[in-house]
This record gives sequence, structure tokens and C-alpha cells, in this order.
Amino acid sequence: MTTHTYTQSRWSLTDLFPAPDSPELESAFAEMDSLVSRFEQIRPKLNEAMDVEEFMDAVDQMDKITRIGHRMYGFVELWFTEDTQNQKAMALLGRIEQFVTELSNRTLFFNLWWKQVSPQAAERFLAVSGDYRYWLEQIRNFKDFTLTEPEEKVINLKDVTGASALNTLYDQITNRYVFKLTVDGEVKELTRGELMVYVRSSDPDIRQAAYAELYRVYGQDGSILGQIYQTLVRDWYNENITLRGFKAPISVRNLANDIPDSVVDTLLEVARKNAAVFQRFFRLKAKLIGMDKLRRCDVYAPVVEADKEYPFEDAFSMVMDSFHQFHPKFASLAERVFKDRHIDAEVRKGKMSGAFCAGILPELTPWVLVNYNKKAEDVATLAHELGHAIHAMMAEEHTVFTVHSCLPLAETASTFGEMMLVDRLLEKESDPDVRRDILFKQVDDNYATIMRQIYFALFERTAHEMVRSNASVDELAAAYLQNLAEMFGDSVEVSDEFKWEWVSIPHIYATPFYVYAYAFGQLLVLSLYQQFKQEGDSFKPRYMNILATGGSKAPVQLLSEAGIDVTQASFWQGGFDMLNYMVSELEALA
Repeated sequence: MTTHTYTQSRWSLTDLFPAPDSPELESAFAEMDSLVSRFEQIRPKLNEAMDVEEFMDAVDQMDKITRIGHRMYGFVELWFTEDTQNQKAMALLGRIEQFVTELSNRTLFFNLWWKQVSPQAAERFLAVSGDYRYWLEQIRNFKDFTLTEPEEKVINLKDVTGASALNTLYDQITNRYVFKLTVDGEVKELTRGELMVYVRSSDPDIRQAAYAELYRVYGQDGSILGQIYQTLVRDWYNENITLRGFKAPISVRNLANDIPDSVVDTLLEVARKNAAVFQRFFRLKAKLIGMDKLRRCDVYAPVVEADKEYPFEDAFSMVMDSFHQFHPKFASLAERVFKDRHIDAEVRKGKMSGAFCAGILPELTPWVLVNYNKKAEDVATLAHELGHAIHAMMAEEHTVFTVHSCLPLAETASTFGEMMLVDRLLEKESDPDVRRDILFKQVDDNYATIMRQIYFALFERTAHEMVRSNASVDELAAAYLQNLAEMFGDSVEVSDEFKWEWVSIPHIYATPFYVYAYAFGQLLVLSLYQQFKQEGDSFKPRYMNILATGGSKAPVQLLSEAGIDVTQASFWQGGFDMLNYMVSELEALA
């Protein structure tokens, strides 16, 4: 076990490039251009009878080109998240987006040819493709939704100044927000991450004031942010439904995840039918904190006043302990993020809010961003993002195209890591109030990860239809309040300012229908964690194999090999049965 401690510091990007104006970054532009010029010479040789060696040489060249692109994009995007008001980062991001898009258009011919190869010829090439196989299969899955080469080039160029530019604008607008909150008679200026600490305050007035301020600020720009969203939704429809022929907006994400529409529909419907599980939980919480009914601002209220803080050094030790207890390899991989200075845990104005893990290349330790505010949920977030990093490093033997699993499976290690941490906290914590607080936070987090995300996805389905029918921003806001009303039933009172919650959710802008991946991953992990509790050490190799597979197999196939059938409603219901049991246990403690 490690004896090192690490402070709450800023990351280093030197493993990508020494600096934004470095000769190394400048030479990457020239190197990538040269590789693409060489790749273009393959075009006349592409045919179904070509040697498999020539085919694999083309794949190898595509790998090299992609790796340089990932390194360049990774550097500038991470630099931008450090300070979203950095004009130099913005300029470099624009330059790289334009450059990479133009070069991608010059290599587009390969993917288009590969999609049209006959099944018999494709199998001859796939037989020798090794770890590239699933990536090549996934390209062919999009055959029916692919346009001509000139059309695909136009779309790629359009995205640079269209959807991509709008998402960058959204980030710039929202990450410059400053929130003001009066605490103990003092007016504090806060980032969004700092403000969200107060929504879990034991003081109901502080909770209400924090949410009111959050949506006052977002609401001031509600019409602008709503218009950005409407434009992105129209862009999604125009490209994917009108031009490509997908049957529904969500089907685009499902195919990218290689999850059948029917599986996602089943997940959403089973979750919808189980809304009452969390409604019971909210009624219980209201009773325990002395309220007739929770307000939406009380959903994350602590049941007991256990406002314990965790210094960053303690958080590091706790997370490492929980990883080490499961397997020493997990702890050593997680510590690599700190040793390589690939974590930015500081809280700064202008820094991107929230948290993420970015795996740039298989051989490079992933970069982790968190905004650490010393709360129990920040410790859980640290475990979550380091779980993502472990997942990427477990799969680092795969190619740049097959290292990362699809979005629903990408939440497996992160959520599992959180659950291990909670077990460790409960094991070490003797204060009954803190223990009870942790148990309630577990169900809070399951609500946030499952039901909240499911209803975001349901709102997205509705919103995409409404935008198509020319709904106004105010009508979308009203539909969002209806969405909340269905989720909470009569268990929670929802005030009017929550109509702006949807414009504060970056995922529905940048990655439409991403959000169901959280619920998919959480329910999957509830099942896996149950198996772990029942089987102990014999479970670990099977779980570690899921992580080590990365994105080199179809997710439904990979899970089936692990004994999990996600096509059945009974599988998803099993996760809710476990949640139902957790709520019953808490009711018994009341």
C-alpha cells in the first residue's frame, strides 16, 4: 500500500506537449499532414481482392494518424477546461478543430469504402484484423446511415462552425457564471461547484437559497441557452433523421453505444414503472427531517447533521484503501494518476465545473478533473473518476480504437469504485450519525444516477419532438416541470425556478442521450456488486476481465459472457428490487 500523500493541485499537460506554443505541437501539424498525404495514396488500391497485408497497412496508418489527432485535441481541450475564459486556448481549439476536420475529410474514403465491402470479403479482412476487429465491425454497423463522400465532408466541415462552436459557446457562457450566496451574514461569491455544496446543507433556508441562486443565474440566460439547445436539436434532427435516416433521435446514440433500441426502451420503461421506489424514499426523508413534504431543494438534505469535512489528503488515503482492499492493482493504477501529475483537483474561477476523466491514448495515464470541496460527495466523486481511469488503464493493451468501452459500460468501474468507497467509509466510521448520513447519501446518489438521469433522457425524447413542432423555450421549460412532476409524484413539491434545470445540464447539449448511460451503468453495477458480495474473490477475475476488454467487444456480448442478460426487463427490475430493499432497510431504522 502506498505511503505517499498528494495535495490538491493542478495537473501537468507536458506528457502531451510541453506548451501551447512549443515546437513539438507545431511539428505535430506537419507530421499529421504528411501521414494523411501518404494514406491518400492507398485509395486507388482499395478493392475487395486486395491483399490482407495491404489492408492492415491501411489500418495501421489510420491508427498513427488518429493517435496524433487525439494527442493534439486532448492537449487543447484539457488546457481549455483549466480556464474556459482563456482566449488563447479558444483560438488553438478552433485551429485544431478546423485542421483535424479537413484532414479527416481526406481520409474519409477509407471508412466509406469499408462500409460497402461485401460480407464475404469483409470477413476475409476481419479474420486477420486482431484487436481492430470490433472497431471495424462497428464502422460497418453504420452502413445504412452513411451518405456520399461529398455529403459527409460537408457535414464534417459544418460541425466545426455549427454544433461544435455552439457547444463551446455554451461552455464559455455557463462557466463564467459567478453565484452569490449569503452564509452566516457574509455574501460569498462562488463557482457552481462551490455553490452545490450548499444544496446538501442541514439548513433548509440555505438549501433553498442555493437552488434559487443557481436557477436565477441560469434563468437570466434561459432564453439564450434554450435557443442554443433548440438549434443543436434541429441540427441533430436535420443530419440524423432527415439525411441519414435514423428512425428516432435516440437511435443515433444507441447505435454508437451498440445497444439495441429495444434494450434502451426496456431500461427506460422499467425505470419509469419504479419511480415509486424513490418517492417512498423522499416521503421517509421528509418525515425524518420534520417536514410534511420535501421541496425539490430538500431532495439532497442530510437526515442528520453530520457536516463532516474530509481534507484532500484524507480523501486520497480513503480512496486508495478501498481500491487496495479490492485488489492491489487497482490502487497502484489509481496512484499513477497522482504520480504522473494528471489530476486537477483545485477549485478556481473559470475552471470547468463538475468532474471528468479523459483517456487520451492507451499508453498515457488518463487525466482527471475534479472540483474538490472537502465533502463526502467529493470523496465519492474522486473515487468515481479514478474508477474511470482504472478502467482505461486496465484496457491499455488495446488499440486507440478499442481501448474505450461504450458509454453505458464506461460507467462500470467508476460506479463500482464509489460503492467500494462507501463500504470502506461504513467499515471505518463509528459515529452513528455519520454512518446514517452515508447510508442515506447512498440512496441519494442512486436517485441522482438512476432516476434523475432516466428522466433527463425522457425529457430529451420529449424535447426533440417539441422542437421539431416549433415549441418555444418557455414551452420546453413547462414540459420540463411536467417531467419533474411525473418523477416525484406527490412526494416532492417542485417550485417554479426548477423549470430552468434543463438548461444547466451540459450533457444534453454536447452529447444528446448520453444520460441514460449513467442509469445503465448504475443498475449494472448494483447487479455486479451483489455478485461480488455473494462470491467474494471468485468474482474478481470475471469483473477485471470486463474492464480489461475495454471497447474490443460488443457490450451485449461481453455482458452475456459474464452471465448478464440486459435484454430482459427482469434484469433491470432486479436493480430496482435491490434499491427497494435499501429503502425498506432505512424505513426500518426510522
